[in-house]
Amino acid sequence: MYINATGYYIPSERVDNAHFLPINGLTDEWIVKRTGIHTRSRAAAGENQNSMALDAVADAVKTLPYDIKDVDLIVAAAYSAYDTVATVAHEVQKAYGIDGAKALYVSSACSSFVNGLEVVEGYFATGKARRALLICSEHNTYYANESDEKCGHLWGDAAVAYFLSAEPCAEGEPEIRSIYTCGLGNVSKGPEGVKLRPKEDGITMPFGKDVFVHACKYMIDALDHAGEMAGGIRTNELDRIICHQANQRIVANVAHQLELPDDRFLNNIDELGNTGSAGAPLVFAQHRADFRKGENIGLTVFGGGYSCGAFIVTV
Repeated sequence: MYINATGYYIPSERVDNAHFLPINGLTDEWIVKRTGIHTRSRAAAGENQNSMALDAVADAVKTLPYDIKDVDLIVAAAYSAYDTVATVAHEVQKAYGIDGAKALYVSSACSSFVNGLEVVEGYFATGKARRALLICSEHNTYYANESDEKCGHLWGDAAVAYFLSAEPCAEGEPEIRSIYTCGLGNVSKGPEGVKLRPKEDGITMPFGKDVFVHACKYMIDALDHAGEMAGGIRTNELDRIICHQANQRIVANVAHQLELPDDRFLNNIDELGNTGSAGAPLVFAQHRADFRKGENIGLTVFGGGYSCGAFIVTV
């Protein structure tokens, strides 16, 4: 599977840590020490999951080597839905007049993007699609309760779009060598770890420590599986690693376990906060021009629910 084009949209507004002191009593020092977050992105009034997704697609189309109407599969992958009936996939199909394409929505918490990628892989393998658009747009602040001292200060908003094909469409396109996902709903707190109930209390994280412990464990496990599937690439041999952008301490813990230097890991959480399932693929899109030809990049994620996933890209 090949990446034909990537694009993203990040709201311009930044909310700094001082914003939360009068709301939930958390200081800048406390937030930075425990999360690594200094600011987080916030969608403006009038923006939503759909509008951010459309902006990300418009950004990706700028470098797309074929007509967007050639896309025969559109997958929206996220959890912070604006509308669960008229999904992002359908809105994009309408906006660009993509006739005859399959359009669907995939959700598995913060591993949604990787699960969506695996869905695309399946369509390609069966020959039911050849060119796909995978969109991940998270409007976390739409659901966040800033007064929640456990997680109200974490959330940021962003969207990312990847155009994908079963065969290369232009010279030098990054190749996705392997994709691994696994549901972990039967592990420890599982579905109790993180919740999003719009009519009740929005996004909550009742068991943050449990999420932390299992994220550190299973992101490494997912990378190991993906590396093995990609021809035996060892995790510590990866040129760059991009973890789920949930907490800088999680990334540091993963680096420590792998005995790798921090500069091997790429992040945006310090500026954007936790942008959910958009976080890791967004980091890749932001740094795509910086990678050297032949480098192996590993992306790994963990989702509340629980679930994990990883994929290996050779650029």
